[in-house]
Amino acid sequence: MKITRLKSAVVEGNFDWTFVRIETDESLTGLGECFFAPGLTAILRSLEPLLIGEDPRDINRLFRKLQMATSGAGSVAGIVYNAISGIDAALWDILGKSLNAPIYRLLGGKFRDQVRIYADCHGGEALESLDEILRSRGASWDPKKEQHQVKDYYADTSEESASTPEEYRKTALKMRAQGFTALKFDLDVPGTEGLDPYSRGLTNRGIDHMVELISAVYDAVGKDTDIAVDCHWRYNASDIIKVARELEPFRLMWLEDPVPPSNVAALKEVSSKVNVPIATGENLFLFEGFEEIIAEHALSVVTPDLQKVGGLSIAQSIARFSEVHTMPIAPHNISSPVGTLLSAHYCASIPNFLALEFHASEVPFWNDLVEGMAKPIIQNGFIALTEKPGLGVTLNEEVARRYARKGEPFFE
Repeated sequence: MKITRLKSAVVEGNFDWTFVRIETDESLTGLGECFFAPGLTAILRSLEPLLIGEDPRDINRLFRKLQMATSGAGSVAGIVYNAISGIDAALWDILGKSLNAPIYRLLGGKFRDQVRIYADCHGGEALESLDEILRSRGASWDPKKEQHQVKDYYADTSEESASTPEEYRKTALKMRAQGFTALKFDLDVPGTEGLDPYSRGLTNRGIDHMVELISAVYDAVGKDTDIAVDCHWRYNASDIIKVARELEPFRLMWLEDPVPPSNVAALKEVSSKVNVPIATGENLFLFEGFEEIIAEHALSVVTPDLQKVGGLSIAQSIARFSEVHTMPIAPHNISSPVGTLLSAHYCASIPNFLALEFHASEVPFWNDLVEGMAKPIIQNGFIALTEKPGLGVTLNEEVARRYARKGEPFFE
């Protein structure tokens, strides 16, 4: 079996969902998904010649070939792995189809039939669609797209209306009613900002507002629902320690990305001074990106993203090392059903799994993007895996084309 083509397509969801299709001379095709990045489809086009004529079942060797070919461009980390991770996923899909086995079987079998999903509830407000540099946009599927005004996600939010405890409470009740047993909310929302959006500092007023928001969630659903919070690496260690201590009574599942994840010393300082589990990993690449923070116990919950970390074999090595250090895995996931199901195969195959993220509850066509399994894909807060080979689903190209991003290729 030989690879004959690599094609890509971009669908405009709440983020750009970039799909990779690998075709072979035996009519088998593989489907994968990449994490968004500027210039991603151009990177995929550049990598295609390295795959033509290769056996798609040589997954680990092809990973090394792609890695070495991009080494001069700095492939010790960075967005080239967003592309490689999508390619890797498509290769696993082909391998599963060629052996008539689901991906989780290829990873050593499953520990569980169902994968627990946690709902990312954002800031309690309606979901926005963000482009590859995190500017909000009026997505084609958004009924209010004509009234939408573009804004920078990382801009000063002091002019916006503050997020309210009532918004958080309503969202928590809504998602709990859908069967989710774990929810995550953002802390870096309007009303919690410091005096300077670039300084990583917080004010007492902002800290108090964070506590009020999560208190409302806890009062609404905290007795039977796990609650996590996300800081998006915005803060300094001393201020986020204050926040974490104030949140300790709510017995959080975790506090995510309190400081930049590359700063091991700052992560360890936060972890060692609070009684709240610290999570990070979505912005780290390869096993090497995780090795030190796990070995140093600078975190408590490990959150790799399967669409950017480097591929399934890399993710497995991270899970094994985390298990040695008695740390659970809770993969970050903002993808379409394609990436979500790949992550679900991974989550089923590892012992130390905690929960998998779902980030697109308000995207109306999310379930319709794939064919081949019962809908809705997430039922009562869980994804049930099937015995179908490979990924277990195919892309619904009619739906994908309807929401394709203009100016990007569509399997051309």
